[in-house]
Amino acid sequence: MATILNVQDINVYYGAIHAIKGVSFHVEEGEIVTLIGANGAGKTTTLQTVSGLLRSKTGSIEFMGENIAHIPAHKLVSRGLVQVPEGRRIFLRMSVQENLEMGAYTASGDTAAAMERVYEMFPRLKERRKQIAGTLSGGEQQMLAMGRALMSEPKLMMLDEPSMGLSPILVEFVFDIVRDLHQQGVTILLVEQNAQMALSVADRAYVLETGAITLSGTGRELAESEEVKKAYLGG
Repeated sequence: MATILNVQDINVYYGAIHAIKGVSFHVEEGEIVTLIGANGAGKTTTLQTVSGLLRSKTGSIEFMGENIAHIPAHKLVSRGLVQVPEGRRIFLRMSVQENLEMGAYTASGDTAAAMERVYEMFPRLKERRKQIAGTLSGGEQQMLAMGRALMSEPKLMMLDEPSMGLSPILVEFVFDIVRDLHQQGVTILLVEQNAQMALSVADRAYVLETGAITLSGTGRELAESEEVKKAYLGG
């Protein structure tokens, strides 16, 4: 397997606040790697730094062997690095189909074929393709956010809290989709507060605490770790 993302020694500040402290991790092609941690641990900040929305004071971020630390976020999308943001951030006044078309804005492939693949994965979106996105349920909006990201044919898909605000049944559904994407060969970097679900799908995982990585291992190793059970799994 080739390393698709290699993050080394990033340090991110919000003014005087040191939010990310010397974080390093990597993602191999075809893997699901998850970052778990409490609210405020720095998970979203880490993703936003990788995706070019924030800048690190130090270190390097390599995607597909290229240092992308100073490349603007919109140019990274066309290179195959796509983030599904926390809170979904769909275009509420556009239709489902228009949202998906926006996802293909930087894609060079067959948009119609990509849309059919998305509709095959999310039949509910096909049923509602003419519906205004803001009228969808929370679960449907999450499907749309993931479908929109898939339209750009990402090499690395970064998911930020995809289960947030969803019922337990929909959480299961979202993670079934994550597993399906994995089986199709999509490489995924997952940020998630639901540690139990995140570790159940992860090949490897990292624990973030107050901006620093404190533990790493396979998903199974961390799920069985007494420290992780006590802090995140209610064990």
